[in-house]
Amino acid sequence: MRSRFLRRLNTEAINVMSLGGLALAVGMLVDDATVEIENTHRNLGLEQKKPLASAILDSAEQVAVPALISTMSIYIVFVPVTLLSGSAKYIFTPLALNVVLALVASYGLSRTLVPTMMHFLMPKEAPLYQGQEEASPLSRSFIWRFHQKFEHGFDRFAEKYKGGLEWALEHRAATLAVFAAVSLGSLALIPIIGRDFFPYVDSGQMEFHVRPPVGTRIETATEVFKQVNEEIRRVIPPEQLQMIVNNIGLPPGGVNLAYSASDTTSNGDGDVLVLLATKHRPTQEWMQVLRHDFAQTFPQETFFFEPADITNQTLNFGLPAPIDVQVRGKDAASTAQIAETLQEQIKNIPGAVDVFMQQAVNAPKLNIKVDRLKARELALTAKDVSDNVLLLLSGSGQVAPNFWLDPKTGVEYPVIVQVPQYRLDNFDTLEGTPITAAASGASDQLLRNVSETQRQVAPLTVSHYNALPVMDVFANVAQRDLGGVASDVEKIVEKNSQHLPPGIEIILSGQVLTMNTSFQNLEIGIAAAVMFVYLLMAMNFQSWTIPFIILMALPGAFAGIVWMLFLTQTTFNVPSLMGALMTIGVATTNSILVVSFAGDSRGEGEGSKDAKQAALIAGTTRLRPVCITALAMIIGMLPMALGEGGEQNAPIGRAVIGGLLFATVGTLFIVPVMYSVFSKEPPVNWDKRIDDETRGAYQ
Repeated sequence: MRSRFLRRLNTEAINVMSLGGLALAVGMLVDDATVEIENTHRNLGLEQKKPLASAILDSAEQVAVPALISTMSIYIVFVPVTLLSGSAKYIFTPLALNVVLALVASYGLSRTLVPTMMHFLMPKEAPLYQGQEEASPLSRSFIWRFHQKFEHGFDRFAEKYKGGLEWALEHRAATLAVFAAVSLGSLALIPIIGRDFFPYVDSGQMEFHVRPPVGTRIETATEVFKQVNEEIRRVIPPEQLQMIVNNIGLPPGGVNLAYSASDTTSNGDGDVLVLLATKHRPTQEWMQVLRHDFAQTFPQETFFFEPADITNQTLNFGLPAPIDVQVRGKDAASTAQIAETLQEQIKNIPGAVDVFMQQAVNAPKLNIKVDRLKARELALTAKDVSDNVLLLLSGSGQVAPNFWLDPKTGVEYPVIVQVPQYRLDNFDTLEGTPITAAASGASDQLLRNVSETQRQVAPLTVSHYNALPVMDVFANVAQRDLGGVASDVEKIVEKNSQHLPPGIEIILSGQVLTMNTSFQNLEIGIAAAVMFVYLLMAMNFQSWTIPFIILMALPGAFAGIVWMLFLTQTTFNVPSLMGALMTIGVATTNSILVVSFAGDSRGEGEGSKDAKQAALIAGTTRLRPVCITALAMIIGMLPMALGEGGEQNAPIGRAVIGGLLFATVGTLFIVPVMYSVFSKEPPVNWDKRIDDETRGAYQ
């Protein structure tokens, strides 16, 4: 609730990603209180038989600083989110902000409210943990009997763990060799996993564009769309199909076209939106089936699927596909030829589908070439000819707009005069158009007397980028990761860029460019986060080796992330990298608990324990809180990993679960082994040493 209140102050709205941040923080919110309560129970069970208040105060003193360092470490690992740019920044910043704000509240409450609640709620329970069961009426309850059975089982597990840790401490070289082999061997899976910018979100919608042969009239295109709709209803069962919506032709007016998200380039093509029923086969599978079926049934038409939901439309920045190869140059003919060559080469890339060139260059047109000398002799101008032809073909609204004002309503209605289309069915009719001169005294002439009509082809649409003509080759991705397809496209672009005419360049843009930028920033941010966490712990422990020991759990965490993504067929994407950031924080937190207790139990001076003995004690003592915090985080992530919070959050949960499974093993085995190897000298109690110096006792 406090996290939501702080977000309201920050004018951030509640959305799917911010709620995903709360779900991500649930496990960590329990961790702080779990460590506090578990340590209080441990202090109650010591031989000194401490009173409840003393156990609570001693426990709070013991875990306050390690918990603060752990919480600050989690804060630091979310700093890389600020390095994101574009749409990724606005998508994932609410998630990270919710986690950080929730942890602020969690740390404060676990240091204040949780000890207070223990003091008020545990007096009757305290004797149970001090061997005085007869003094508590709770000893006969079902919960306590179940607790005792669980404790016996956990004690057996702890004994087996202690034996395994003793073996690892005795065979440190073999243990570290196996750990290094697993961590380094996992790197081989990275190329297999692949990269995506954002996981696909199945919204139950499909949208594809239908482009008949260039020059198709809208009447003919309507029949094509009717056949396409019938084919969709034949392929998709009625119980899985809810609605089909067609949008054919160009909208009236340039303003409507500018604000539309359609890739329509003429009156003959359009979009088809297919809305599936609630229970349906995965949308991507239907897209693959329709893509193959359309290619066989409608060989003359061009089909390409577009983003149907707002998430994918935002990630594509309004483009019809995530990969956009732009050919820019002043020579339109050369750029069109190069774009066609690129289109054919990209079609051969595995996983590249719906490859098409946005700008059509072969649209049929009629070129009416006016003989200016002859027209001048007949007192006609080129404007007279064009105005009469426009009046014939497009109506009077193009050359002489006229409106009628309704006297009753005050509404203006356009009045347009146009020759019926059925009267213009051949060249002879067109060339027989009378041309009226604007000048007085000139006689009317037929169009054929002052012009020559020729059949030609011309670009249907003309696009520019920074005033340069540009040709766009778009490509979608299916049954392969976006990063792999983009890598092959980059090779083709690099190969074709070596022999380009002067003034022409090939640029790869689209969602791929944003993905590469986001990955680079996050990779730099992850490295920086690890470095900042290291420096924070170095400042706290007054040592350069202790932070290095703590961070030894991270290679195992990264190996776990890789294996979990591989087993669940999830690619590397921005959400999974967010999960990696979270894993860094939680793995560091558990390692800090183990190393801090090892340093505290080792002591100082002649009676201090050696590093191996202290590592064994720390591992067995901190086994319970480490397992509880890891399990709490893993259980909290299970619904998200299964996709209950939406496909966009599933990679976060999977990355956290896989990372924590391996990181927990690293914390319980590798961190103690590394501590026994590198921590040669016992830790220095600087508070005691400074006190001794002030009293003159330290020489």
